Amino acid sequence: MVAKRRTRAPVFAALGDETRLSLVAKLCGGQRYSISQLTQGSKLTRQAITKHLRVLESVGIVRSVRKGRESRFEFVPQPIEGIKEYLDSVSEQWDQALSRLKSFVEE
Repeated sequence: MVAKRRTRAPVFAALGDETRLSLVAKLCGGQRYSISQLTQGSKLTRQAITKHLRVLESVGIVRSVRKGRESRFEFVPQPIEGIKEYLDSVSEQWDQALSRLKSFVEE
């Protein structure tokens, strides 16, 4: 369990930044975007967006695909699905604990 917790921590940390979270939200549509496209409508520079994308790429949430001279970034759902499964498991554990507590209090 400890090893799994360590592998989830970087994903949580990467998603903990508002800019990275907004980039993931934009990429969730299934399209590949260039850095120029991801920078549009943002006050951030291309270098700043690139740094955020590299953090997301390092934890496997996005992947870059070369197309000609530019890289296009796409969303990779597997790490998020793993986080969802983990959170569902924790939620189930809490539901069971609260149910036991309710039964104890009502006795």
